[in-house]
Amino acid sequence: MKKVVLAYSGGLDTSYCLKYLKNEQGYEVHTVLINTGGFDDAELDAIEKRAYELGSAKHANLTILDKYYDKAIKYLIYGNVLKNNTYPLSVSAERVFQAIEAIKYAKSVGATAIAHGSTGAGNDQIRFDLIFQTIAPEIEIITPIRDLKLSRQEEVDYLIKNGVHYSWEKAQYSINKGLWGTSVGGKETLTSKDPLPSEAYPSQLQKQGEEKVTLEFKKGELVAINGVADKPSNNIVALEKLAAAYAIGRDIHVGDTIIGIKGRVGFEAAAPLIIIKAHHLLEKHTLGKWQQYWKEQLGNWYGMLFHEGQFLDPVMRNIETFLEDTQKTVNGKVFVSLKPYHFSLDGIESENDLMNTGFGQYGEMNNAWTSEDAKGFIKILGNAQNIFSSVNKETYE
Repeated sequence: MKKVVLAYSGGLDTSYCLKYLKNEQGYEVHTVLINTGGFDDAELDAIEKRAYELGSAKHANLTILDKYYDKAIKYLIYGNVLKNNTYPLSVSAERVFQAIEAIKYAKSVGATAIAHGSTGAGNDQIRFDLIFQTIAPEIEIITPIRDLKLSRQEEVDYLIKNGVHYSWEKAQYSINKGLWGTSVGGKETLTSKDPLPSEAYPSQLQKQGEEKVTLEFKKGELVAINGVADKPSNNIVALEKLAAAYAIGRDIHVGDTIIGIKGRVGFEAAAPLIIIKAHHLLEKHTLGKWQQYWKEQLGNWYGMLFHEGQFLDPVMRNIETFLEDTQKTVNGKVFVSLKPYHFSLDGIESENDLMNTGFGQYGEMNNAWTSEDAKGFIKILGNAQNIFSSVNKETYE
């Protein structure tokens, strides 16, 4: 019997795919869920149970939080990556890694085909297919929802016809949670003007006042919170729990999809936004001017290529090498204040702080040069524009 691996989430689309591939295409369907931080143990158990009820020959739950951090999130932090200066690639990044692990699993079980439940109108179809065809071009890609152009109601009707009676009523808001943030979609995000209501976000305000938090970085990685050391992936989870109580990290991202249309999505990403902003502040103190300049250019490119599913392009490894090399001096503590719906960065403390008062204090005094040195520097600095002005008889009126 033909064997297909289905990237399974437990939702309507992938449940339809499972039943369709088994009943209509005659496949032995193996299901795999790649957990990038969006599911707890109870949810994983429930999804596994549903997969077997729908006819999965074998189901696997693969949790890859540490791998996801080491191979992806770490570099998104190094690059201070915020798509359109707003979005921390919450879903974009995890889809790429779900695709990588799913196709590796398909190869390991000897599948001749791999399937996913993406439609033909979004970014995920591209991210999945690009990864699949690069890692295993010999494995056929099957996409029932995209190929059959199915409506949600058609999927529900098919499942009911085949004896599946789960409650498939569509929630008012679609939520996709992962280690690096949670996306929120609803009727408001289909417009250009309407905000998401407060109740649409998964975390509601629980705390008032202000709470001080100290984040400690070593070579650009978050290694401790409030003096308690742990591995970075655990620190992200811990910071999210602290900040979510203040309903921090809400926003709406507007961007260009890979297929060329504009898209709008809400998200909640307290820990990612705090970490990126805190890391960026520490870099301002500990990196040189041109390091910061080129990091901004390459970090932006890295995020764009990642968002568009080009993670396996070799240039990504080149950019990662550059980003990691810049982090040697990004060490120290960042002091953060958590408040209802927002946070502030109070300052930093670092042995690598380049605000060294032994050389000078901005706007105050110079200790490492004389006034004559300053005058000479300014005169030489102005040579190029003075020459241009003189030769071209500029009047600057």
